Amino acid sequence: MSRFTEEMYATAESSGRGLVTGEPGTPLRQSWGDIHLIARRMAGGLEASGIGPGDAVGVLAGMPVDIAPSCQAIWMRGASVTMLHQPTPRTDLGVWARDTEVVVAMIEAHAVVLGAPFEAAAPLLAERGIRVVTVDELHAGRDLDPVETGESDIVVQQLTSGSTGSPKAVRLTHANLHANACAMIERLKIDPEQDVMISWLPLFHDMGMIGFLTLPMLFGADIVSTTPLDFLRAPLLWAELIGKYRGTVTAAPNFAYSVLARRLAQAEDGAVDLSTMRCMINGAEPVDPDTLTAVAEAGARFGLDPMALAPVYGMAEVTLAVSLPETGLGMVLDLVDPDLLEAMQHAVPSTKHNARRMVTLGKMVPDLEGRVVDEEGRVLSARNVGVIEVRGKAVTPGYLTVDGPRTAQDEEGWLGTGDVGYFTEDGLVVVCGRVKDVIIMGGRNIYPTDIERAASSVPGVRPGNAVAVRLDAGQKRESFAVAVETNAIDDPDEVKRIEHEIVHAVFSEVGVRPRTVAVLGPGSIPKTSSGKLRRGHSATLVGDN
Repeated sequence: MSRFTEEMYATAESSGRGLVTGEPGTPLRQSWGDIHLIARRMAGGLEASGIGPGDAVGVLAGMPVDIAPSCQAIWMRGASVTMLHQPTPRTDLGVWARDTEVVVAMIEAHAVVLGAPFEAAAPLLAERGIRVVTVDELHAGRDLDPVETGESDIVVQQLTSGSTGSPKAVRLTHANLHANACAMIERLKIDPEQDVMISWLPLFHDMGMIGFLTLPMLFGADIVSTTPLDFLRAPLLWAELIGKYRGTVTAAPNFAYSVLARRLAQAEDGAVDLSTMRCMINGAEPVDPDTLTAVAEAGARFGLDPMALAPVYGMAEVTLAVSLPETGLGMVLDLVDPDLLEAMQHAVPSTKHNARRMVTLGKMVPDLEGRVVDEEGRVLSARNVGVIEVRGKAVTPGYLTVDGPRTAQDEEGWLGTGDVGYFTEDGLVVVCGRVKDVIIMGGRNIYPTDIERAASSVPGVRPGNAVAVRLDAGQKRESFAVAVETNAIDDPDEVKRIEHEIVHAVFSEVGVRPRTVAVLGPGSIPKTSSGKLRRGHSATLVGDN
């Protein structure tokens, strides 16, 4: 039996901790033992459907109460889980069904487990010859023991961001998952008997699925799990659940912390209690130091310790965590000379008024190595900017694509992350941006995140909804445009003000004006299923005005 499954089953037998679902409204608490008993019957249902070792199973469900036992049941059958991208109210269901068909064919899924609120998708999937097994049907299965599993067996096939249309899945083994889970537990000092995890993260994304479902299921920690829709309907619910359940560990992308900061600033004294929170992970997208400062200031009235803020770096190819800070350090900034960073790709410390504030993302997690290389693959020393590469037990062996399997590592086991960044002398990781998104103007490397941060600072711009678009890539006169969203799209004067202030804010930050600025209504900027900006798909939003 693999260490992952062996420890998960042992936790079910011994732990009194568990999963709380149904918030807000009708909370339901199930111990990990309760969930295991349900999973045993669902495993019997999977067996009746012909699912066994080595099979791939897609899961399309939105409720944590269904997803937890479904995934464990699939693992009990020695199969792998692929969380399928979920349609939203704005989704073209015809396009979604075609994209899902491509994914199902790519992973050679034996079946799709379907649960609430996506039951209506059953006929769309069936029309394409995709076998559907509902959560309710699986509950009627016979009680079944788990099959034997091995360390090299595939446990999760994680669809990467933007996988629709031309999908790619990261293949993770039992050994990968166990190694990264142990590394996170060690670095974050998670105590399953004391810590209470709070999450609204989507479970089709690795931070939610691995970090805030699989990890507590594996080690037996308490987790209160609601849905992204619940958070979007009432963002303060996140803070309310922290107080109600005495939460200690949570996580979200940067945009969510920006929303939370605004809601906390508007809340009455005593509305929530954040005094128990010791680790607030900020990851999955670029971390903005202004956002963390805003959260710390707005949360102070409610007992939030600013040292709980924890900027991190992760990616599906490393199961989840690449680098994590030691707990209790708060936000650690690296102040560098912006001109040398852009022109020389060297992060030289600076105390000048125009120093660029770079958020450090902790050190590499245990059993994971990191290095930075230049375009020729030469290893660079500390503070030199290049492509980040990683190597270790948690690194995926490869991908599945529509053209077949593809390796992820070179002959020495190194994986290129596609991220540009550097290490400090103390081994702290700093990510500047994605290789493909860097804008080169006059020999300077300008990072979209700096442009987007400046644009987001303009009043009226929706938090997390500013994107820098690279124009004329690879040409001598490469440039960029900026697109933002605002709720005031129907007010022409407000739109003009936002356009004008964005030009000045961006110029003040990077010393170059955007070629054009597009101010758009809510929902206009394309994002991945996990909420990341899709810069490559945003070019159609801007024109050469």
